[in-house]
Amino acid sequence: MTAGPATGAASPDVPAPVLEPGRTPLLLVPGADFTRLSGPAVRDLVARHGAVLVRGLGLSAPNDLAEAARWLGVTPMAEREGFTSRTDHGGGVYSGSQWPADEPMCMHHELSYAAQVPSLALFGCLTAPAAGGATAVADARTLLRTLPADLVERCAREGWLLERSYRDVGVSWTEAFGTEDRAVVDAYCAEHALAHEWLADGSLRTRQRRAAVVAHPVTGERLWFNQIAFLNGLTMDPAVREYLISFYGPDSLPFHTRYGDGETLPEQVIETINAAYTAATSREPWQAGDLLVVDNLRMAHSREAYEGDREIVALFGDPVRLAGHVHTDVPACSAAV
Repeated sequence: MTAGPATGAASPDVPAPVLEPGRTPLLLVPGADFTRLSGPAVRDLVARHGAVLVRGLGLSAPNDLAEAARWLGVTPMAEREGFTSRTDHGGGVYSGSQWPADEPMCMHHELSYAAQVPSLALFGCLTAPAAGGATAVADARTLLRTLPADLVERCAREGWLLERSYRDVGVSWTEAFGTEDRAVVDAYCAEHALAHEWLADGSLRTRQRRAAVVAHPVTGERLWFNQIAFLNGLTMDPAVREYLISFYGPDSLPFHTRYGDGETLPEQVIETINAAYTAATSREPWQAGDLLVVDNLRMAHSREAYEGDREIVALFGDPVRLAGHVHTDVPACSAAV
């Protein structure tokens, strides 16, 4: 018998996943439906590997992802403070982020800047792209080992700061907070430690400080958990960034990040973080019907540029409040980007 790919241990209820370097753990269940698999056994695999792509379930509609969540025992949560537009399909199911197909989305943990974060993220592929478009993953534990020690130490000590400007570019505040009532937004910001101000033109500006390194609530493992690199203004298209700054001013970008004390992040730091993510990345090209289940605390995920039609639906669930994650002291910042 010739040697095949390594497999991970599994319960009798599910086959062992295929494990190969640089590839997201793949669970092959051709022709299966939810009733023929153990949801808890699949969750055990996710706990062991951080992410598992289940192939063979034949997801074909948004409600199939809601059914997958019920099968896995995942409690959906409504998205608030999203940084891209999504279509709400109901039942906790959203479309993929509305992001240009030719621009990749950098590694990030979903809603890592929120006070309450999803511990699990589910993605279902209804239509696979002609090329590219994989939802890749990277282990947050690896980032802690490979990033420069002084950077990790500073971010662990200070956390990170996210600044957002809700104007006519990017997500509106009504969409991000799910309301047209300013008083509701005021109450939300007070409850979730967001410093905010309403501007004369009706737009909203917010700042929030969060931990950059957290402990997993189940395993206790330390994790690099933030969106410092992805949501930094330097990752925007330079022409778009310069236009927004010239038209609205230096503090008007849809999103921007800093060190937790308010100091500017050098471009080299952003490049170092993204390079570490690239080295830690695993991927599996989408096939129609696939289900990807991700431990959102342990694993960051990204979206590669793609060609052709691509329809991915997402569900975020099992929300948690992480110890020490929310910093109530939010420093004022200079306008420099």
